[in-house]
Amino acid sequence: MSHPSIVLVGMMGAGKSTVGKALAKHLSWEFVDTDHLIEQQTGVSIPTIFEIEGEAGFRRRESQVLTSLTGRQGLVVATGGGIVLAQANRVHLKEVGPVVYLSASAAELYQRTRMDKNRPLLQSPNPRKTIEDLLTLRHPLYTEVSDLTIETGRQPVSHLVQRICDALGLVASVVAPQTRGAEDNE
Repeated sequence: MSHPSIVLVGMMGAGKSTVGKALAKHLSWEFVDTDHLIEQQTGVSIPTIFEIEGEAGFRRRESQVLTSLTGRQGLVVATGGGIVLAQANRVHLKEVGPVVYLSASAAELYQRTRMDKNRPLLQSPNPRKTIEDLLTLRHPLYTEVSDLTIETGRQPVSHLVQRICDALGLVASVVAPQTRGAEDNE
């Protein structure tokens, strides 16, 4: 049975990759991170793309990756925080599948990202203010595209996964039970 894909949007540090991986595992679907796809396609890191092509070049690549996911089934897609900036992307997001906005406060986002040097937009004199400004700009766009908003806060990932599944009417895929005494390799 095929399933529509699920798209996770939200600010950097909102938990898209963490929740996305757990949700994909729970549903036995494939997890796709658009930033990682871009890195695989280019062979360089996101900061390097920003350095060479600027934000506009990165956003073009991001749009191409998103378009390539349209029509695919059974994916949990974690997107980059700025994917909603382009109107065409906001249309494509809805074509990929239900869109879940993982929301968090600016203070929470700052705490989660403050030590991460792999986020080009936060390499500024005042990263907390940058987060606040980005959130002010992007929140209405996340809200515009989302079918569901989940406040991530300090909730356990398993609770967030269950809330998404309940809200979207999804049931975990049934996996054959292990034989008695088998070791769990995870």
